[in-house]
Amino acid sequence: MGRNYPEHIEELGNNRPKSPVIFIKPDTAIIQKNQPFFIPHFSERIDHEVEVLVKINRIGKHIQPKFASKYYQEISLGIDFTARDLQSNLKDNGLPWEKAKGFDGSAVIGDWFDKLDFKAIDNLDFHLQKNGKVVQRANTAQMLWKIDELIAEISQFFTLKIGDVIFTGTPAGVEKVEENDLLEGFLMDKKTFSIKIK
Repeated sequence: MGRNYPEHIEELGNNRPKSPVIFIKPDTAIIQKNQPFFIPHFSERIDHEVEVLVKINRIGKHIQPKFASKYYQEISLGIDFTARDLQSNLKDNGLPWEKAKGFDGSAVIGDWFDKLDFKAIDNLDFHLQKNGKVVQRANTAQMLWKIDELIAEISQFFTLKIGDVIFTGTPAGVEKVEENDLLEGFLMDKKTFSIKIK
């Protein structure tokens, strides 16, 4: 999901959308466990975007928001690596974002936790550390559209299948990554991933 946190919309100078912005990453975007992120040759600026993730556990189409919570049991954190220079050029020309968002190795998926481990899905603190310094921090209460609303919206257009992962949007604080950076994600007090930049 794009543009789901107001401060991130502002930092990139985008317009606030009237409905959720949806784009797709293929399964080849997923970085395998314990592997680094390799900065691709086609971009001069790769930004980190930490996001809360949910994993779909049943097939669903035209899901009503009141039933959406039945379609996932696990949550995590991940990174949507974005080729910002490429994305800006594509946006300026009215073209799709997939080259900038769905390239090989552009998705980090952290360890999964049962949603029952947390008191309220719509009130989760999370943050990203880069080289030990917090660079992104937010709470899911800040989302324009909550997780159940996103599931309902997506399912109007795409059949959700078992194992699908929804990236729910990034807060403000996105920054360029550099070689040898270490990125670590925390969901409440749980460390969900650690990845090195190469």
